[in-house]
Amino acid sequence: MMAWDEWDQIKAEAGEGGPASMRLNQLAPIGGGGGTGNLASSLTRKKKAAKAIDDLVRDAKTHGDDAEESTASAVKEFGARDGDGWDTAPALKKAHATWEKQVKALVDRLVYEKNGLMQTGNTLRGNDIDIGTQLRLRSKIADL
Repeated sequence: MMAWDEWDQIKAEAGEGGPASMRLNQLAPIGGGGGTGNLASSLTRKKKAAKAIDDLVRDAKTHGDDAEESTASAVKEFGARDGDGWDTAPALKKAHATWEKQVKALVDRLVYEKNGLMQTGNTLRGNDIDIGTQLRLRSKIADL
């Protein structure tokens, strides 16, 4: 059994922010109960970001098509007509092939990031449900 003076000491420490200041019978302060408080998830902001990524993907594909036409035209102009052509034509083809790979990698990465962005809500919700389920499990002490 706890003596009254011991209880008074614990209450005093709690008032001073001492080790007994952690209370489990109250709500967390506004803004959260721990950490830095900078985790936020706004569906509206995620949708805007996803739209911006979609716009980037569309623009990359559009400009890629424009470059395809321009490069094909330049390769044709520098290519062999009478048996000899400029070295520029094969160099342009090679540079364009490399550029196409880079654009494809960029587009793939943008799509990957967009999907991850849109999946965060499900991930956070799943974590909340999982933690809630774990907290609701019956204590073994209650079964005694």
